[in-house]
Amino acid sequence: MPKSSFSNEFTYKHFVESGKEDEFDKLFDDAAQRAKAQFGKKHPLYIGGKEVLAAEILTERSPIDGSVIGYFQKGTREHARQAVEAAAAALPAWMESGYKERADIFKKAAAVFSKNKFNLAAILSYENGKSRYESVGEVDEAIDFMRYYAAELEANKGFSRRTSLQGGTAKVSAGFQGAPSAKSEKVTIRLRPFGVFGIIAPFNFPVSISVGMSAGAMIAGNTAVFKPSSSDSMTMLSGVKIYEYLKEAGVPPGVFNCITGPGSEIGDELVTNTRVAGIAFTGSRIVGTGMIRKAYELGLQKTFIVEMGGKNPVIISKSANLDEAVSAVASAAFGFNGQKCSACSRVYVHESIKEQFVSKLIEKARSFKIGNPISKEVYMGPLISENALRTYTEAVEKAKATGRVLYGGNKAHVSMNGHYVEPTIIEVRHDSELVHSELFVPILTIEGFKNFDEALDMANDTEYGLTAGLYTGKRKEIIEFMERIEAGTVYVNRDTSATTGAIVGLHTFVGWKGSSVNGKGSGSKLYLQQFMREQSISITK
Repeated sequence: MPKSSFSNEFTYKHFVESGKEDEFDKLFDDAAQRAKAQFGKKHPLYIGGKEVLAAEILTERSPIDGSVIGYFQKGTREHARQAVEAAAAALPAWMESGYKERADIFKKAAAVFSKNKFNLAAILSYENGKSRYESVGEVDEAIDFMRYYAAELEANKGFSRRTSLQGGTAKVSAGFQGAPSAKSEKVTIRLRPFGVFGIIAPFNFPVSISVGMSAGAMIAGNTAVFKPSSSDSMTMLSGVKIYEYLKEAGVPPGVFNCITGPGSEIGDELVTNTRVAGIAFTGSRIVGTGMIRKAYELGLQKTFIVEMGGKNPVIISKSANLDEAVSAVASAAFGFNGQKCSACSRVYVHESIKEQFVSKLIEKARSFKIGNPISKEVYMGPLISENALRTYTEAVEKAKATGRVLYGGNKAHVSMNGHYVEPTIIEVRHDSELVHSELFVPILTIEGFKNFDEALDMANDTEYGLTAGLYTGKRKEIIEFMERIEAGTVYVNRDTSATTGAIVGLHTFVGWKGSSVNGKGSGSKLYLQQFMREQSISITK
């Protein structure tokens, strides 16, 4: 396997290790002021390199306090068609541009994003309520994706290789399988792009996931129509910034088109349009499977690269380091209010240590400061929307009716016009809907177990299979866990987070079962190959 040249961005780590954490904070604080001063502007659609206006406007507000971030075009199905046509027109030249040229463009793009990382991170915090640390880390991940995919493309020489068969002396009068030939045969086996990709992005990682999917498609030679999250949970400004930075890096007109607007029109057009060869999507399972079903019911042969959520378990063995397990579970469950597909939402803890674990976990949850995520001290900001608050409230009521709320379950006392809630720990029966449905809010279920087999059975009892964690001091349990756990991204005794925070080039972020379609992950050596199809070309001389 060829080696690629790549290193991670790790901004916060570098600042802290060099004794410059104060500088990190100042850079973010200054960027936050600049971002806020620019809010309230109108932004166009970008189709074929041109600014396009729609008949209606979407107003994006910050979940922090309801203030206006900007005004965006409410794109229609017709705008999506125009974007697809622009992407199709740009496709031949982009396909034939050569892998080295495309890799160079995305290395330049990574440099542009790096130069603007604090500005983009500040926008991100205002848009979806992430802390400064989460936001800078997300922009870092976007940069990592571009550099990693460029390095992989170059290391694999554009995913093209040659084989040959020498001619012989034997001759036949008619051909058949394995028939000898007097002529030599030279074969090129290469991966080629599919065509136009629709990129449908989520609100929770509107920079890293959007860039990862888009860069994966385009660096492989496809062109793209990109739809940022534009409905209930809006993150359109970061999407516009992505377009601007990619343009600055040299992505040609039409190769990347940015369309804001409702999924019922933009997303549906991308799924049903015959000129769209593939869809890259991150979001809920019901939406992802619905798109796949609709395309195939219409007889459309599309490629789907989708990640569709999780209901992620952690097992705490009686031999676990409790302090590490508590900290890691709390981070995974309540970081960004549990609004991550990789968030820990279920914990199975050995009965002998359950009471102690819960006590320590409550103490840790109580320590998390809730409020304006622009502030340095805040760990948990607002929920993204009123719908998210409704999900939280209804889940808490179900927990009270069918089990126990061990901690939290209330709105947080924050003097801002946003939806702020407490981190919540509940105890319900294993057959409860709350144990099996993805909630996307800061609610964690706790269950006890008597033996390790029982814990593994409960951990695997879900339609999802994205991430999972284990804390134990026993090698035998580690081996059994690795052999039996039904999840694509698995961590053992990880002290930073039990189920979240995959690092590009180190982990592959991949789902099994209902979390994915093809079981291939992002940030890994297999990701780019999903955006290409194999071709064997034989020339006999």
